[in-house]
Amino acid sequence: MSSQKGNVRKTGSQKYQNKQAFKNSLHDTTPRVKLMNNVKLGGVCKRCKDIIDWKIKYKKYKPLTVPKKCTKCLEKKIKQAYYTICIQCAKEKNVCAKCGEKTEIVEEAELMSAAEQMSNEAQFEAELKLLPERKRRTFFRLQQQGKLTKELLEEAKGLADDDEFFNDLDDFSIGDDDDCRKLDEGEDSDVSDLYEK
Repeated sequence: MSSQKGNVRKTGSQKYQNKQAFKNSLHDTTPRVKLMNNVKLGGVCKRCKDIIDWKIKYKKYKPLTVPKKCTKCLEKKIKQAYYTICIQCAKEKNVCAKCGEKTEIVEEAELMSAAEQMSNEAQFEAELKLLPERKRRTFFRLQQQGKLTKELLEEAKGLADDDEFFNDLDDFSIGDDDDCRKLDEGEDSDVSDLYEK
């Protein structure tokens, strides 16, 4: 290729092509990467959301360590990286929280604090552990395929809250209270023999 003006166009496709896409958590499983992959974006336009998603996908996202100052209210309220306007000001003025332009907002921002999000995630993980293995795998499979919707989750939650489940538990009995007390105290000879072995 010569250095002649206007003669700098590449010919042909690139020489090497990756067979697999880049995966940001392939070799790095630190809490920072997990937090980065679970970032909830809200209150931004489509263009800004795509930019931040790209940064997350290719491990260029750098989370904030301290809250940032909002350009509208001048208070330290911004807790998300790359945002320039706090969520409250962006909602009041109906602008994108990153670029500040009046465009269509893709996702509404949640006003949940980081501590509330962590507690909700911990509660969700605990509930997942209580599920039987078969249902847990089904849940993860549907989640990967993107078939889980809010309607399906609400319907499943409604079925779990149904009284029939608790009625079935009431029918199940293990015996008299005296038998249970004896087992607790170790009075029953058959049971105490089992403990001695």
